[in-house]
Amino acid sequence: MPLTLFVVLGCIQLFMLLQAKLMAQYAIYQAARMGSVSNGRCDIMLHAAILSFSPALRSLFSRQLGGSAGVRMATVFNEFKNNDYNTFGNAAGGSWSGDSIVWIVREQPRFPGTNVNRARNRWDSPLTGGNPVRLELRAIFWSPLRIPFADWVFSRMALAHLGLQPYRAVNPLAPTQTAAWARDTTFSLDNPIAAEYLRRVNARHYVYPIEVTYTMRMMSPVMVSDFTRSQNCARTPGSL
Repeated sequence: MPLTLFVVLGCIQLFMLLQAKLMAQYAIYQAARMGSVSNGRCDIMLHAAILSFSPALRSLFSRQLGGSAGVRMATVFNEFKNNDYNTFGNAAGGSWSGDSIVWIVREQPRFPGTNVNRARNRWDSPLTGGNPVRLELRAIFWSPLRIPFADWVFSRMALAHLGLQPYRAVNPLAPTQTAAWARDTTFSLDNPIAAEYLRRVNARHYVYPIEVTYTMRMMSPVMVSDFTRSQNCARTPGSL
């Protein structure tokens, strides 16, 4: 019975992660689309991404939400629009305030590197022999693991698989045994992502980093001053 229960919960969690992956890819598309027509502004792109990703954060079919589908979506978006898990609680009754939902890196255009004059004044000049300026985004969505027990097991397995932390714990299916898994993989996370993932799991904030990218032709001139203040959007480490 415990093994059957674990398999069922694990399958549900994996399917929810697959759904989150699809929603994350749609969210980064929406962020790039909004950024391309709004000078690549971070606040607009963050709101577009969080709005698209919000059903993975809070079920729109919850009894606590009332009104039409649009009203429900607006309620959930208003809860998370500041890019903060402040309303998620832990077992001790605390909150995850300060833990961001998404990191967005503006890979292109990048300053220094991109020609400032072309990005600002000649951003759409294919007829003069140059390619139009493109907005290239990279996002890391910290997707919540919603299934109890499966979230803990999945997180420990993921850390061991990524070589971040060996699995050394009591076997939850047979308390008299000790499970051990220290396998490394050729796939590795960037250092800032790996450090943040390890920190959150150790704080019992069970999430999984889903990384997606998207690029789109700019449909408005780049505001260079916004990019030079910070290449990455708010709450995103500058080392990415």
